[in-house]
Amino acid sequence: MNEATLVRKGLTRKRLRAILMIVSISIAFFIFGMLGAVNYAFGAGTRVAEANRLVTVNAINFTVSMPSAYYGRVQQVDGITAVTHANWFGGYYQQPANFVQTFAIEPESYLQVYPELTMPADQREAFINTRTCLLVGRAIADQYGWSVGDRIPLNSNIWQQSDGTSDWDFDICAIFSAEDASVPTNYVMFHYEYFNESVAFARDTIGWMILLTEDVALNDQVANEIDTMFANSPAETETTTEAAFGEAFLDQIGNINLIMTSVIGAAFATILMIVGTTLILSINERTKEIAVLKTLGFNSGRIFRMILLESFLLSFLGAFLGLAMAWGVVALMAGALDSFLPGFALPWLIIAQGAALALVFALLTGLFPAYNAMRIKIVDAFGKL
Repeated sequence: MNEATLVRKGLTRKRLRAILMIVSISIAFFIFGMLGAVNYAFGAGTRVAEANRLVTVNAINFTVSMPSAYYGRVQQVDGITAVTHANWFGGYYQQPANFVQTFAIEPESYLQVYPELTMPADQREAFINTRTCLLVGRAIADQYGWSVGDRIPLNSNIWQQSDGTSDWDFDICAIFSAEDASVPTNYVMFHYEYFNESVAFARDTIGWMILLTEDVALNDQVANEIDTMFANSPAETETTTEAAFGEAFLDQIGNINLIMTSVIGAAFATILMIVGTTLILSINERTKEIAVLKTLGFNSGRIFRMILLESFLLSFLGAFLGLAMAWGVVALMAGALDSFLPGFALPWLIIAQGAALALVFALLTGLFPAYNAMRIKIVDAFGKL
């Protein structure tokens, strides 16, 4: 009888217990996979951020606006190839539950700063030249069944028009996509001029500016020059890379990494104690069986390896099942969540991290039981008969 057969027999000696341990481990890895997919989706914006793309916001907070005159002054800074600006609109369609991520932008410069947003040339021209045009991301268009030529209303829970209404009418004249699937298309944009002329308050203000530098090496120089320009003004600025801005935005929602680490850590600590204790109990129950193997010529090293292999088999079976379930659930949910959580996926990096975690888990749960089994003495084992 070879080692593989002995390992399998030892693991399935009490099948119900083995099944329960595998299920427990698979649950932990399922949680790991799902939270990893959520974290990957939240990080989509920072992954596609260009290294030479900077964002300038109010130094107090990115939710506090700045005078629109800042835009013209920043355009004069050396080392910048393009600059644009945007305002948060806070839109929804028909009812507040139908949230639509909406921005008021300067159309021509925005598309220059974000060349990865693609659309037919005629739609691009229509968006730039049509005051009430709404540029719609493909994910949102698919979600609501919108198409070019539709006229739709959007409401805002922040901004009212000068006539006291919060309904804003738009003509969909362009739908944008992206060649890179990780680039979000779950938002819409419209003309800042339309917004600024119609809004009831806070006119001539902008939310943030986005700019491209000539070279990444100029990032710090350009950022310092901009922030120095507006130092000691009523609206001082803070200029950072787009990736850093995206991380700061996520921090407003919550520390996703901390939440994920805490949940996964708690789950694995619990499963670690359960599986480790169960394996120790299993070795104690098999003391005489291990002594028989030693009598038949199995040395201590071979016994150690066999027990450790049982732990590895348990761990990797549970990890495979858990990650496979997570992959299946993510695949089923990705389409439905595309407009809300673009980039929701389980990449190979997370699967590789899961495999590494399974290896560590196997070592932590198997080393002590394997060591105890290796130290079993034949005389002592049979002396318990």
